[in-house]
Amino acid sequence: MTPSTGSRLQDFRQRRDRLFANGDASPLTERDRERFSGLNYYPERPDLVLALPLETNGEGAGEPVHLAMSDGAEKPYLRAGHVTFDVDGRPATLTVFTDLGRGHFFLPFKDATSGVETYAGGRYVEPRLRPDGTLSLDFNYAYNPYCAYAEGWSCPIPPTENDLTVPIAAGEKAFDPETGA
Repeated sequence: MTPSTGSRLQDFRQRRDRLFANGDASPLTERDRERFSGLNYYPERPDLVLALPLETNGEGAGEPVHLAMSDGAEKPYLRAGHVTFDVDGRPATLTVFTDLGRGHFFLPFKDATSGVETYAGGRYVEPRLRPDGTLSLDFNYAYNPYCAYAEGWSCPIPPTENDLTVPIAAGEKAFDPETGA
């Protein structure tokens, strides 16, 4: 029997919390780890679990691009295409990239929650290719880059083409070092 989406999501969030609390690769400072009580997440949104065609015939699809990094550097990606979907009845389009170093799809984005309820610098989702050729895109797994937690990290900055005016109220919220959540 396969676990439900909810239990997979819960397992993901518990693993992420353990990594932040105890892992050698935790982005938190020692001071923040002492207070850490777990990351803050939106409730699960089944309506933001999507299977979408990757549209590759649009402008720039298949072209190499350099995304700006938070430390001023640039990192090469391939513009894989874009996905179009609705959020609460409003249309949204995002560009999907391929991380040339890892070969995985990568979707950095900002939305109407950025800087309000979520990290101002944007969040990331890693779509997966389904056997039928569509992309599995689950915004419940949207996460903050390590730059959201401490200085010294180099993180891709979502390009302006991935700035949404709609809120994606799913996934990880902003971290508050004062409360540890």
